[in-house]
Amino acid sequence: MGKRKFKLNSILFFIIILTPLWMYLTWVFWPKTKLVIAIVDKTVLNKKGQEHASLTWFLRYNKYSKTSEKLYTVGNDYFGFFPKPNQEYTLKGLERFDDKQLEQLADDSDLAYVTDTYGIYLKEWKELLASTERSKLIYGGLAKEDMAFLKKMKKRKKLILTEFNTIGTPTPKYLRQAFEKEFQIQWTGWVGRYFDSLDTNKNKELPRWLIENYKNQNHQQWPYLKSGIAFVNESDKIVILENIEHLDAEVPYILTAKEDREKYNIPITMKYPFWFDIVKTSRNNRIISFYDIKVNDKGRAILESNNIPPQFPAVIEHYRDDYKFFYFAGDFADNPIALNASSFKGIHFFRKLFYDRSIASERVSFFWEYYYPLIHTIITDYENDLKPKTTSR
Repeated sequence: MGKRKFKLNSILFFIIILTPLWMYLTWVFWPKTKLVIAIVDKTVLNKKGQEHASLTWFLRYNKYSKTSEKLYTVGNDYFGFFPKPNQEYTLKGLERFDDKQLEQLADDSDLAYVTDTYGIYLKEWKELLASTERSKLIYGGLAKEDMAFLKKMKKRKKLILTEFNTIGTPTPKYLRQAFEKEFQIQWTGWVGRYFDSLDTNKNKELPRWLIENYKNQNHQQWPYLKSGIAFVNESDKIVILENIEHLDAEVPYILTAKEDREKYNIPITMKYPFWFDIVKTSRNNRIISFYDIKVNDKGRAILESNNIPPQFPAVIEHYRDDYKFFYFAGDFADNPIALNASSFKGIHFFRKLFYDRSIASERVSFFWEYYYPLIHTIITDYENDLKPKTTSR
């Protein structure tokens, strides 16, 4: 009996030890699928490409390739700001394309994904970190060439995916309005974010401009010590909702109705502790998911006095014969996910080992439980639509 138990334990031990190797080899021999994606990211501070890392993770994990052989890499395969050593950089955005080149790009691309147009600012670039202070813009904002390209993709009925800040600051107002008219959505001028601590002595990641603007608008007072949600208007007005004082739940939640959560394999409720924007949409689009800010009476009164709704769209869809478009009203493709893990096929079965959902500020669970299944369904369905349809006799 003892020898048998030892043998079983040994087999189990080798299975556990060899599982990562099997997962890696499965990924290596998994067939590639060519899918040409024009990724626009103007906020790449370093080679990690954090603002589109989640998209690249998805593409590499599923072996989508930009050519028949070459997989996507986070530091190279996008249009935008490219950091170089010694605080140098190269601009490789669509701004350098003429109309003929944009036409060719629209012909060559299967889909477009605008992940971030916020841009790079002088102070953060000089310090090579995410500065908490505002400074002069080096590069950023949706450009007229970006908008022209999106219109060409729409005309060709190719999939367009866009995210938070595509049309926010520093995009010029005329281009924002052109985007809003083209895709039937409207930015209210408000963005927001959850902070796990509003205590300026404890949380050094609180933007200094956020604190200073609030104090200038409120008699130099900053009375917040708990966690909470900060709302920022394009006019620089700041509104703060503090946990317990104004909120029944400290973090925003994304809610999805039964039909769409079954289609996209996403949960009924998902916490979202990062940047979001408040947008409206016409009935020409569908709302797949929506944000819910769980406020008490005091918090609701503050929101109402500033024309901020407690519920607003999180994912907007227009997937019809005339054109195919999604807007994610959050920094969805920006998650702290390890890119090297994308080389292990089946790792998603072990995803719950990589996060603790009880921590309000953690964002890895959002990637695994919401972003990954959402983007997987969207692109898989679109890929199937691209395949030639066979007619039966």
